[in-house]
Parts: sequence; structure tokens; C-alpha cells
Amino acid sequence: MALALSIAPTITSSSYYSLISLNPNASPNFRTTHLNFGSQRRIHNTSPPFRSFKCLKSPSKDVNASPFSISAIASSSQTTELVPEKLQRLVKEFKSFTEPIDRLKWVLHYGSLIPPMPESSRTESNRVMGCTARVWLDAELGSDGKMRFWADSDSDVSKGMCSCLIQVLDEASPEEVMELKIEDLAELNVGLLGVERSRVNTWHNVLVSMQKKTRRLVAEREGKVPSFEPFPSLVLTADGVEAKGSFAEAQAKYLFPEESRVKELVNVLKEKKIGVVAHFYMDPEVQGVLTAAQKHWPHISISDSLVMADSAVSMAKAGCQFVTVLGVDFMSENVRAILDQAGFGEVGVYRMSDETIGCSLADAASAPAYLNYLEAASLSPPSLHVVYINTSLETKAFAHELVPTITCTSSNVVQTILQAFAQMPELNVWYGPDSYMGANIVKLFQQMTLMTDEEIAKIHRKHSLKTIKSLLPRLHYFQEGTCIVHHLFGHEVVERLKYMYCDAFLTAHLEVPGEMFSLAMEAKKRDMGVVGSTQNILDFIKQKVQEAVDRNVDDHLQFVLGTESGMVTSIVAVIRSLLRSSANSKVKVEVVFPVSSESMTKTSSDSSNSNKVGDVALPVVPGVAGGEGCSIHGGCASCPYMKMNSLSSLLKVCHNLPDVENIFGGFIAERFKKQTPQGKLIADVGCEPILHMRHFQANKELPEKLVHQVLSWEGKR
Repeated sequence: MALALSIAPTITSSSYYSLISLNPNASPNFRTTHLNFGSQRRIHNTSPPFRSFKCLKSPSKDVNASPFSISAIASSSQTTELVPEKLQRLVKEFKSFTEPIDRLKWVLHYGSLIPPMPESSRTESNRVMGCTARVWLDAELGSDGKMRFWADSDSDVSKGMCSCLIQVLDEASPEEVMELKIEDLAELNVGLLGVERSRVNTWHNVLVSMQKKTRRLVAEREGKVPSFEPFPSLVLTADGVEAKGSFAEAQAKYLFPEESRVKELVNVLKEKKIGVVAHFYMDPEVQGVLTAAQKHWPHISISDSLVMADSAVSMAKAGCQFVTVLGVDFMSENVRAILDQAGFGEVGVYRMSDETIGCSLADAASAPAYLNYLEAASLSPPSLHVVYINTSLETKAFAHELVPTITCTSSNVVQTILQAFAQMPELNVWYGPDSYMGANIVKLFQQMTLMTDEEIAKIHRKHSLKTIKSLLPRLHYFQEGTCIVHHLFGHEVVERLKYMYCDAFLTAHLEVPGEMFSLAMEAKKRDMGVVGSTQNILDFIKQKVQEAVDRNVDDHLQFVLGTESGMVTSIVAVIRSLLRSSANSKVKVEVVFPVSSESMTKTSSDSSNSNKVGDVALPVVPGVAGGEGCSIHGGCASCPYMKMNSLSSLLKVCHNLPDVENIFGGFIAERFKKQTPQGKLIADVGCEPILHMRHFQANKELPEKLVHQVLSWEGKR
């Protein structure tokens, strides 16, 4: 079979679609290219036959020849060209065009060469996620051990990009397909489409999908398909929520709380002027009720730890007489201290338990090993201690007296460290207590040494390759502290994600282990991932869903939730709001929980003893039998400390306020009346690193007071 394509030598039309003429009787000034297709192949044994093509740049020196002219190879047996050679030839063609518009025309030309894909293959399972346009990809592993690929798109540009990648990888061995790196495509990005980064990401996302299909086909051929079950997930549309898997069912049951429970909470909050600040990691039952109650009482905030104290101050200004804190103890300590600093000492602050609500990170920073770490820092002036906000007020106070200290969050830690080195170039920075976050920060800065000065300046305008290389030996991090939740996003989870979800949107908290961090950073390079705080994760998901809704086409977005599963309530609320904002939304959003079956508790088979939500019995509930909420076999269901904040406790505390008989004395977030070794109040000294951070956030530079403390610290102890 042959197809004649007539291509003009000089293209002046402003329309991209006038590039290619299919007229067989075209002017003699046009060069005609014949494409001969190879043997018939099948897709899943159901699709019509496709034809393979191989395109090589014409060696012709004809000055009238089109720069897009190609010649064809009849079959794969006639060439032994390796993937690197084919890619290099493609890059050479690409770089021969100096103007972006010519490169675009070149891509469009290749799109015209791709054989059509039948509707039967334009399925949801063949969609390539993360592309601005809709892109479909299918693959086959031939009897000769070579890969074949087919693709299509409703965008001519995306179709051209797919065609280029198929030219490189069609009839390559699986090993060659898997060895191709995203970085290898870098030279195909320069100047292609100006600032349209999302278009450039098409190269990367299609390559990842090619590799995912290759990996699966090889495993099937060798009979070594991993016994991976899909992770549980929630699928959201404008019409409702579908739960896949028992764990997801347990989460979903709480998304639509009983109206009576919501009404009870709203009434008592209004009556007694109570504000509620809750962390994203709350139990789904609590978050479901709080989210519904927000519509009737404005003084309810669900956020990350940084925003909780700010929200409490706003509530106090609005007239709230009490603030209930649903979080771990360092959060209620911070709320109490910041309210006092803001002049609202009369506002009562209550926890949800009379027992200690701990945190593995906060505990690590209170251990003797952390004190030894700070002692070493104090002996290496000039030094700055950058302490994670997830630590107690007492830790912050004691640390600040040993080494000048500033608090950070997972969303501002990188900029805090870069700004510190910018203001004090000879500085030593000591980060803690999260070991994974510290290692990830170092890895991030190491990756920056591969960037140009211009690229680095976009991250921080006062830094360059020289300064990044200079600061690395003086950046230290504590190596004995982890979050028990994020610790479990380890190797087994990563391997499962690589095999089943490598083409999905990947979110990861900065506290995750290095392997998960690297996977998310790779996704981030192609705009398919985010690494940061809980708020960063929520904002990323919101942005991607909004973009899909705006495109107004049928789409399926899949997000892997690389943090505590309690985030799901806020995520679902945001997604459903966006989907409902469009009258005819065709977007489907799936939120995947990387959690193992071992991280759930099975309930009794006896329905009388089963856990119930209303009249519905749940076969499983988040958390394992021991109450830890996590499994070493991969993933994590929930933070056991956060789940100490129950709805029943919240209602009980609220109904008994004001607590004139001191029945709930153990629930009060007490002020620190103890003193530091230097005789100052812990509350006063512990707040100073937080105030330094707030100054940095407002002014984009460290306060002069802190800089002076760092530079004049030598000899103080």
C-alpha cells in the first residue's frame, strides 16, 4: 500500500493546516513522498490492521526540496538503526530550523504521517494523562520481540509529537524503550512553542505511557506479571462518588454526614461562639461533619498546621470566645501562644483529649540526640537552626537559646534556606528534625547543580550555580527523625506505583522517603506531579481539575495521594465543587490511596458487632488492629495521633463550655509557665522563631534581628 503526500517547498500561509496537500495532481514544484507500510498487526486481537512506518530525512540536495521531505523504509528488516541514532537524527532535523514557527510546521508534518487509529482504540485505558489535548496510545509486543506503537490525538501538534516518538521507538526492543530518558528529549523542547510548557510535556508524558505499556507487555510475555492489586480509590464525577476497594468505601461513607450531627454541631458552635481549627489529617468522620458545617458557621477552618494559628486569631477578632483545636499537641500549643501574642489571652483554647496527643517528629526533636545535634551546631558559628514547625514550643525555645532558630514549613523550607545563605554567604544551616525532608532538600540542591545560572535564578534570584555548590557542604540535617505516616511510602509502594501508576498525577509530601520523593520529582518535571506541603498538594489537584473542566472534553484524571489519607475530605470537596461548576462537566477524577490491605482493620462478620455509619455496616475501617493506622507492607491508612480527635470529643467539649466546674481541665491547651535554662518564659522564647518565619513570609528576607543574632553568636555560650 502506498500513499502520496505532496509537500510544498516553501510555506508562507499563516494557517498551520495548509502545510500538507493531498492532491495527487499537485504542481511540479512539489516533491512527492511515498510511504510504504510494513506487515499487518493487531491491537488486542480486535482492532483493524495498522501499518508500521519508518521515516528518514531525504539526502537530496535539491534547493527546491521541502525541508520536510522524507523517504521510506519498506520494512523493519531493512534497518538496524539504534534508538540513540534515530533520536539524534530527529534532533538534527529539529535543530536545523531556527524559527519556532518552522519547528512547529515540522512537528505538524510528522503528524500527517501517522496512520489513523480506529475509534475502538480511542478508549479511556489508552488515554495519555497530562496532555493539554486528548492523546491516545496503544502498543504491541511482536513475535520478533520488538515493540510497535500507535497513537492519535485531537490536536495536530500532539499528533506530530507522538509521530516523532513512534519514529524513534517503533520496532525497538523493550530494553531500548525503557532506557530512553526524559532528559534525552530535552533538545526537542528548545523554542518549539514558546511559553506553552504544557505542550512540551506531551513528549514526556507520551514516553512514560510508552514505557508503562512496554513494561506490562514484557511481563505478560514472560509470565511474570506482578501480583499487584490496584490501590483503593475514589472516583468523582459531577453526579457523585464511586468507591473502589474496601478502604475507599470506608473513607467515602463519611463524605456525606448525617444532617442531625451537622445541625447539632452548628447549633452549639453558634450558641457558645466557638471556633474550630482542624488539620487536614483529621478522621474522615470529623472532616465530613466539619465540611458540611462550614456552610452554616464561618468560624471553621480545615488547613495545614501553619494556617491553624492564623485562623484562630481571625476567629478571636470576629468574637469567638473559645477555639477548639483538632490536631496534635504542638498545634494547640502554637494556637495558644499566637493568640496570646495577638492580645487574645482571654480566648479559651481546648484540645480533644486529656491524654497526650503526640507526634513522632515532635518526639524526635525532644530526644537527647537532637540536643546533641544542636550542641554541635552551636560550636560551628555562624550557624542557623531551621526547625520544622511540627515541633513543640518547648523544643523551639530550648533550641533558640542554643542556636539562633527560625521555624519553617514544608512549603517554605527551601526558600528559607536559600534566603539565609543569600543574606549570610558563610553560614552553616542545621535543619531538623525530619530526616527524609532534610535528605530530600539536599537532593534538590544537588539537582540544582545541573542547572544553568538562569534556571537557578528563577528559583531564587540571588543564587547561581556557584553559590549552590558552595552552600551544599554547609547544609546539615538531623538523621534520626521521621513521620510514622510518611515513612511508610517506601520501596514497596514505589515499585507498585512505577508499575501501575507511572502515568498518573503523583503528589507527595516533602516528608516522604527519598525513593518516593525522586519519583514525584520526575513527575513534576513533566508537570505531572507536586512535592510540598498538604496545601501545595491541594492547590495542585485543584489547578489540574480546573484546567480539565475548562477544556470541556471528556477526561479522566488520576491522582495518587502521597500523604496521609485524611486529606481526602478536603480534596473531594474541592473537586466536586469544580465539577459542579460546569453545567455539562465530562471530567472524571480518581483519587488513589497508596495503602495496603494490611493497613485496615476488618470488622466482625456478625452484623450486630460491625462498625456502622448510620444504618450502614462497614466491612473495614481505616487503621490496623493495633491502632497504629499503618502497615510496614506499604502505604499508610492514617495518623494514629490525629485520630485521637473524634467527633464525639468535639461535641462533648463544646456542649460543656464554658467549663466552670473544670470538668475538662485536661483538655485545656495550657500556657507554658516553665522557664528556659536562661530564665525566660518558654512561651516567649518559643514564639520568636515562629515570628521570624512570619517576617520572612511577609518580607521575603530574614529579619535583621535574627541575622544579627547569627553573626554575633560566637562566644555567647
